[in-house]
This record gives sequence, structure tokens and C-alpha cells, in this order.
Amino acid sequence: MLPAQVRIAASILPRRKFSYVRRLLAILLPALLLLTACGGSSAEPEPTSKSAGETAKFDSLKLTDNGDKKAPGVEFDKPLEVAEPTIKVVTEGSGERVKANQIANISILALNGSDGSTLQDMFPEEPRPFPLDDELKTGSPFIYEAFVGAKVGSTLAVAVPGQQGAAAPSPSDGASAPAAQPTELLIIKILSASDVTPALEKPEGETVTPPAGLPTVTEKDGIPEISVEGAAAPTALVSQDLIKGTGATVKETDTLTVNYVGVTLVGGTKFDSSFDRGEPASFPLTGVIKGWTQGLAGKTVGSRVLLVIPKDLAYGDAGQGEAKGDLVFVVDILGAK
Repeated sequence: MLPAQVRIAASILPRRKFSYVRRLLAILLPALLLLTACGGSSAEPEPTSKSAGETAKFDSLKLTDNGDKKAPGVEFDKPLEVAEPTIKVVTEGSGERVKANQIANISILALNGSDGSTLQDMFPEEPRPFPLDDELKTGSPFIYEAFVGAKVGSTLAVAVPGQQGAAAPSPSDGASAPAAQPTELLIIKILSASDVTPALEKPEGETVTPPAGLPTVTEKDGIPEISVEGAAAPTALVSQDLIKGTGATVKETDTLTVNYVGVTLVGGTKFDSSFDRGEPASFPLTGVIKGWTQGLAGKTVGSRVLLVIPKDLAYGDAGQGEAKGDLVFVVDILGAK
């Protein structure tokens, strides 16, 4: 999920570790936001995109369009080095201008600024949603003001300063000094932009009667309660609607806003609940355990879903905290973007 949109719940569940492809959005760009959070102005943006930083460093940058789902060819004078985060629209699209509070759907190519080698190419994948909301505006007007006002179809260049290597250790340390990290160049294309649909407060839709033999779910004061009595261990993932929502269909690449409660299938021990924290959780569906990714993709916003997850699609034999073995979740899908 992307910088401002990766608003992970306070607990560690039901997330899993991000691969580098995820870290480009979940770590690299948030780091850029932190670098720039103390600079710029939170004033209302101009109707066109604003550049910032050492933009003259992009004068040699040339892009060659390679068509849909393919990263552009990139040429620039090497090495590219910047001392401060830098962003600029380098090719302007022909679509509508992106507005505040919309979601920009983007593709990213990450390059080593020293030699131009590819670090990650996300163009062949589904676009990643990037919300242009008040959190981004307050935390990083630098990034916000570059996106807001840019036209759909535009390509932005972002240069992230490298890090110097640590001082060489003394011979007695017996360790080598970390190597310096080069400037990273991100080529970001805005493929589309859409308005945000507010999240629901609770599930909305048609009640579904689940088949016998599954954990049973009741509700007390609007909060689901799970009983595992008589439920057999799953031989495969179970994803059962309890309420069938009428909203948009969830894609595996979406970021969801949900309320949920999780218990162990053996013993019914509750190990996590957003209801107990008093607010929904938001996270990318690509950044959670496989049982959630597989079980919620294809469901609809407004649904309440019962997930019975074999341990191999959760946290394996080792478990994670109290979440051990086969797990049971009830998930209210309140929003997707």
C-alpha cells in the first residue's frame, strides 16, 4: 500500500512481511515523506503540479514510451546524485487534472541512480492506489502538491537521496563498514484518478445462512462473537459470506478498511480484534496472511465474511503470539480502494 494509504492497524495481525516490490510503496515512499515532512507549505495547491528540490538534475532525463504494462525506457546522465528529495513532472499527460482527495492509480519503476540498473519494475503489475488525502497533504506537501494538479497520463520523476556509508571500523571490530547507498530514481506514471467512496460504518447487505459444521457467529451490541464448539479443522480455506454486501468487488490489489475479530479454532481464544480498539483497520490486501488475501479477494464491500484458515495459510506451525494453528476470523468489509 502506498505511503499515506498503508494505515496498518495497531496490532501485527493479520499482516505478513512485505517483499521488496511491496516495500517500494510501503517503505521507500514513506521514507521520502518523512524526509520532506518538515519542509514546504500546507497551503491550498495551485491548479497545476508543483516541482520541488534539485529539479535541474532531471534535465538530462529522457523517457521512451514502450506501451501499456511496460516501463518506459529511461536515459539520464550518471551518476544521478541529489542532496534533497526532488520531484518533477517530466512528461505531461493529456487527461484530466488530478484533484485533491482523489486516489491516483500509479505504476512505478525504481532505478539505481548510480548506474541506471533496475531495482524494481511494477509496470507489468496492477496499478497501485495512492490516496491524495489530508494525511499526505499535512505530512508531505512536497509530494501532495506534485501529484495534485498533474494530468492523468503524466510521468513524475522522484529522486531519493542516497545514504553515506558508515565510518570504517577499527581492525579489532572484525566487521566491514556498510557500503554507501546511491540515490534512487523513481519513475511514476499516473494511469488514472478516481474519487474516494467513504467507508461504511457497518456491514450492509443480505443476510446469508452458512452451512452446518462451521464456527457459529452471533452479535452482541453490533460486535460479532465467534463460537468454535463443534467446528472441525479445515482441510482448505473457508470463506463464507454471513452478510452479502452490495458494494464494489474487492480486488487483490485493493487497500481495505475493515472491522474484524480473530480467534483460534482450537479453544476459541480471541487474539485480536479491531472492535476492541474502537476503530476499523486499513491495510493493503497484498500485505496480509494468505488466508485473508485469498479469502477476501472477490468479496464485496458491505459484506461480513467468516474465514476459517488452515495454519499453512496463516502463521504456520510456529504461530504468532496467541495466533497459533488454524484460525477463525469474522471480517466486516467497510471499504476498498
